[in-house]
Amino acid sequence: MNILFVCTGNTCRSPMAEAILRHKNLDDTDVRSAGIFAMDGGQASPQTQQVLDENGIKHNHQSHCVTQDDVHWADYVFAMTSAHKAMLAEKYPFAMDRIFTLKEFASGMGLDVSDPFGGSVDMYRRTYQELNQLMNGLIANIEKQKLGY
Repeated sequence: MNILFVCTGNTCRSPMAEAILRHKNLDDTDVRSAGIFAMDGGQASPQTQQVLDENGIKHNHQSHCVTQDDVHWADYVFAMTSAHKAMLAEKYPFAMDRIFTLKEFASGMGLDVSDPFGGSVDMYRRTYQELNQLMNGLIANIEKQKLGY
């Protein structure tokens, strides 16, 4: 299974989500992240790196702008906001049935994952906690779909 997380700049939320899910070591699952307006080759923000380090999560991130190849590759595309979802659906209509906001898929709510960009390390810690909880719902819902529920 191929999972793509998408946010704005691919320096905060999506690389954090990618690292968290990768850390959970799911069998037969590959995880990537990208940004709608990302500059290729940048690092995750220092706060993202710090919070991942605090939680013992390995990371080696290079920012990447989402491409058609990424969307073709992905079985699921999880956007961090409803605006990201709308932009992805407009640009990649062939994948509309695979594009969700992370919250709508993981928790049944269509709310956005808040953007900690430019905020304090504590804001990033709260985003990490939110994403970590959402990963548990995401995993449970993927397992249900595999079983045909």
